[in-house]
Amino acid sequence: MILGRRGALALAAAALVGLSGCSSEQEQERDFDPGIGHIHGLGINPADGELYAGTHYGIFRITESGVARVGDVIQDFMGFAVVGPDHFLASGHPSPDDAEQPINLGLIESTDGGVSWETVSLSGSADFHALEFKHGNVYGYDSTNQQVMVSEDTVTWTGGARFPASDLAVSPVDPAELIATVQRGPARSTDRGRVFEVIDTAPALTLIDWPRENQLFGIDEDGTLYRSRDGGESWEARGSVADPPHAFLATDERHVYVATARAVYQSSDGGTTFSELYEF
Repeated sequence: MILGRRGALALAAAALVGLSGCSSEQEQERDFDPGIGHIHGLGINPADGELYAGTHYGIFRITESGVARVGDVIQDFMGFAVVGPDHFLASGHPSPDDAEQPINLGLIESTDGGVSWETVSLSGSADFHALEFKHGNVYGYDSTNQQVMVSEDTVTWTGGARFPASDLAVSPVDPAELIATVQRGPARSTDRGRVFEVIDTAPALTLIDWPRENQLFGIDEDGTLYRSRDGGESWEARGSVADPPHAFLATDERHVYVATARAVYQSSDGGTTFSELYEF
């Protein structure tokens, strides 16, 4: 087809409009923030004393005045653990438009409060849905292989028991003692996760935390919170939240946080009563 000068100019103008539209759409895609999504992990950052959340769409700082995205990394953070001031460990999956990273990120680390992240180990193989840092060790539950794993240096790992689990807690005084939440309820290990035995006297908890020597907190799938004062052998029901829990944190005998699909709740009386810290 042969175009005259007027037709050529019109075609060029249309092309410029099309390019401008594409550029605008690309800018809008880059500027789009999907928000929090759902929360997978919670931790208190000692650097500022605030609550941080590992979520489906990045790391967020949550305060009574609102939420704020930390950095510009939009990816799926599954396991999330605070090591120290501005020092975090996590796992999960990259952003869908990030073709350079494997689907399972393995263990990743941030030393700037979650702004940037570096790969540490198990890239491409492990997907930790639960992470704990205690006694200088990293304890994780790898959902890909359904296996408890322990590392003394974040690089080399020892594999433990294999079973479906939803959470993992570590004794504050004994690095060999772990409790995992399995379908039948909490199960205890005294050999760094190699063998577990179900605690028959415990309720069917889905999430668990171990902030003090003999004191544990757990929550069941209905949102009822339980407390144990004898290392997990006996439990008492406390308060509850309205929805099933997605993430759970107990920092001491009084302060408890629960994230659901609707809100993040906080308690300052050991889980007897809860108030909304943030509503989605």
